Amino acid sequence: MVVNFKVYKKCSPNGKVTLYMGKRDFIDSITTVEPVDGLVVLNDDYVRNNRKIYAQLICHFRYGREEDETMGLNFQKELTLASQQIYPQEKSDVVMTKMQERLLKKLGPNAFPFLLTMPPNSPASITLQQKAGDESQPCGIQYFVKVFAGDSELDRNHRRSSVALGVRKVQYAPTKQGVQPCTIVRKDFLLSPGELELEVTLDKQLYHHGDKIAVNICIRNNSNKIVKKIKAMVQQGVDVVLFQSGQFRHTISSMETTEGCPIQPGSSVQKVVYLQPNLIPNQNRFGIAVEGDPKRRETFLASTTLLSAPECRDAFGIIVSYAVKVKLFLGALGGELCAELPFVLMHPKPTRGKMLPQESAEINDEKIVDYE
Repeated sequence: MVVNFKVYKKCSPNGKVTLYMGKRDFIDSITTVEPVDGLVVLNDDYVRNNRKIYAQLICHFRYGREEDETMGLNFQKELTLASQQIYPQEKSDVVMTKMQERLLKKLGPNAFPFLLTMPPNSPASITLQQKAGDESQPCGIQYFVKVFAGDSELDRNHRRSSVALGVRKVQYAPTKQGVQPCTIVRKDFLLSPGELELEVTLDKQLYHHGDKIAVNICIRNNSNKIVKKIKAMVQQGVDVVLFQSGQFRHTISSMETTEGCPIQPGSSVQKVVYLQPNLIPNQNRFGIAVEGDPKRRETFLASTTLLSAPECRDAFGIIVSYAVKVKLFLGALGGELCAELPFVLMHPKPTRGKMLPQESAEINDEKIVDYE
């Protein structure tokens, strides 16, 4: 039986250090994260001279634009989450994955495995879209596996013998649906009797990317005001926890309707509207949170950030949330009535052997090698 598998390969500028990885997406299951594993192949000169080789997992967090970095300000942080000396190996009893074992047979004695542990409370890979034509480094959170030769794990001066490959930390949707979202809001008026009641219900709490959201709207007008228009929208919330004012909201899908309007005093209306959050109509909008690198040909809106506990919030660089908002317009004197329901938007967990579209495409100068 022949088994095909794909491997990501990237070489250092001097060609003496080569990094191999079987995948670039690592799953965060809230309490644990998949270990980051791969192999490094060294040139014979490095092996004979016992050059020290290190592998590190780097988290790069940019929270401000490069063009605003003046007077010594620096709007980025780089954290080393894990570090390991690959060669000479400090441990002889290294537990390898099946992919590492297969590659080790193919690549020979100069191949050395590594295993890096990602902290469970580290943030997910999220990038904020830039303006069209902006080539500067985007704001967001990116991860890199960096392999380099040096005298210590802090010695990164030898750039020609260094190689870095981008990886992603992703969360997938839970297998069970939560409680069906529902809310009722009422509004009374100072000089008018009665009240206006708006009830909004979603068909479920958890949606996958590409799903349509069915919004059930029930309006009971027990006031003497007239409802002239109904607007429903999906909003993406982005919270950069580093700033108190770093909270943004973007409407990524909306619809307005006057069907059944005006809603006269004493009458009621019930209807269902459908919304579909999608990146395609929002691709050129500044500040929209997307998964990973927006320069890839295929990407998605950023998934909802799941937290194991509210106190873990500060450990996440960027938190993404979604909500459906329904607004009733009553005219200039009547004002508005709004109802809001949060929901979860995520990818379903892929079946075994199935990869996301991003994993099957060639990216930048990294090569994909097929092995049998």
